[in-house]
Amino acid sequence: MAVELEQLLTRINELLEPDRFSDYCPNGLQVEGRPAVERLVTGVTASQALLDAAVAWNADAVLVHHGYFWRGEDPTVRGMKRRRLQTLLTHDISLLAYHLPLDAHPELGNNAQLGHLLGLQRTGALEPHKSDGVGDVGGFSAPRPVSQLLYQLEQLTGRAPLHIGNPEDVISTVAWCTGAAQDYIDAAVSAGAEVYISGEASEPTVHVAKEEGIHFIAAGHHATERYGVQALGEYLAQHLPLEHRFIDIDNPV
Repeated sequence: MAVELEQLLTRINELLEPDRFSDYCPNGLQVEGRPAVERLVTGVTASQALLDAAVAWNADAVLVHHGYFWRGEDPTVRGMKRRRLQTLLTHDISLLAYHLPLDAHPELGNNAQLGHLLGLQRTGALEPHKSDGVGDVGGFSAPRPVSQLLYQLEQLTGRAPLHIGNPEDVISTVAWCTGAAQDYIDAAVSAGAEVYISGEASEPTVHVAKEEGIHFIAAGHHATERYGVQALGEYLAQHLPLEHRFIDIDNPV
């Protein structure tokens, strides 16, 4: 039971349409391994720990949200980069990475999956004027205190989120964008959201939240982006002849 690497790539590219995005890294095949994929590992970031776990499971390919070759990084292959690439090449493992396309997919994406797990009903895009934008706006079927949303997030991610605002306030409209999307808080304000959820926070985010009167929640970059790549891996295992395993390398950020 295996699928050709090129067939796997074609299926993912048809789903995620990476050519629609102007991204910070190459989307798709970043390191070529063996031509057939029987075992696929998914994870958030192609760290050494994830690669070592993939080797231990005899994986043929690794599919991640955060891959390599980011815009502006040092292009030389040395140190950490050399060790990571050596692991992939020595064991003939392919590395596939999808950044913004995986954030934005309306069903399998990070934002869609987080919204689904929180029970949010999407009503539109966070930046509707952008055809390749990420982030969503929606709400709950009935108003609820922010404290309930904070509890949901803690149960889902396994960590207490950072919250700016009064947890006893009752809200219904929410905007959200996973990962390092704290700067989209202005778009959330413009969208009329009462709460904005992201992965990370910056120093100015606190002041914006307080002065604009919007609740801000940072639930973790890694923690909010675990779900898209899992959903994609499960989808591929259902539709292609391969075995899938998601490996979570915990990250407190």
